[in-house]
Amino acid sequence: MRHNVLELIPSFHQGGSERQCVQLTRLLHQRGFYGVRLAALDGTGTLRPDAEKIGVGEIPSFPLTSFYDANAVAQLRRFVRLLKEWNIDIVHTHDFYTNIFGMTGAALARVPVRIAARRESAVRSPKQRFVERSAYRLAHAVVANCEEVRAQLIAEGVPANKTVTIHNGLDLQRVALPVDFNRGQALSSFNLPSDKNYRFVTILANLRIELKDHPTFLRAAKRVLEAVPETRFILAGEGELTTPLRDLSAELGLAEAASFVGRCGRVAELLELSDICVLSSKAEGFSNSILEDMAAGRAVVATDVGGAREAVVEGETGYLVRSGDYESLAARIIELL
Repeated sequence: MRHNVLELIPSFHQGGSERQCVQLTRLLHQRGFYGVRLAALDGTGTLRPDAEKIGVGEIPSFPLTSFYDANAVAQLRRFVRLLKEWNIDIVHTHDFYTNIFGMTGAALARVPVRIAARRESAVRSPKQRFVERSAYRLAHAVVANCEEVRAQLIAEGVPANKTVTIHNGLDLQRVALPVDFNRGQALSSFNLPSDKNYRFVTILANLRIELKDHPTFLRAAKRVLEAVPETRFILAGEGELTTPLRDLSAELGLAEAASFVGRCGRVAELLELSDICVLSSKAEGFSNSILEDMAAGRAVVATDVGGAREAVVEGETGYLVRSGDYESLAARIIELL
């Protein structure tokens, strides 16, 4: 007997948790062991076409403005009805908001198996963590994507036997170069300079949340440029922080040296152009970017947060530095260059 699984995604905006959820849904559907369905809190975002191609049918959304208003109650009722209508046996949630909404709805619908997740380091307020722990109590298991995050869960009171670490997986097709790859054409398509033998240092992270700490990357870039003038810097990602980061780049004298290439669907080509990859986050779970960078054979310089040390072997596959320490970040980049 096949069991019916519902994957509840926060949105289809480009982000690590969202891509992991879409990838997991696709793989479960391809395996055929489960009847897989997908739902979202926010049904919009650039990943939605990829999700629709999976072929799991209707993808309903349950938009929230708060957990404490009449709309939240109405959306929760809709969700409970859907779970019953689809005969869902397993609900799997992926982040803070889907944990609270999804575990509550699944418990009300008496779904037999309820799996929550934490995919971020402890960056939320005590009040938010208190509410999330209430959701965890409704779950039969809580998945962490690295040992660091699992340790945080246990420290917060989630029973150790209820938690399990499953590191993020990587779709190697994302870093597989097209057979017709041409470096000059690729540089041109990303609007990167191709007239000199520049060396590129890349950060691939969304520009929507300040935790990615692009200012530390840019301050390190200023130091690197002073030491290695033939270096250029690529910031790949989209979000509302783009304009202030462009302004900071100009203030630091990097207007000509830093390229903001926006959302990148051609990760393999971008990484092939890159000499070094950086992640400057203040907090992470288990970074997808680090996995992609290393799968493409690139040395990584990352901040020592979340599960970074579970991926990077210090001095062998990359370097780890303290969060916010742009001087050390720059020193390691210069050493690798």
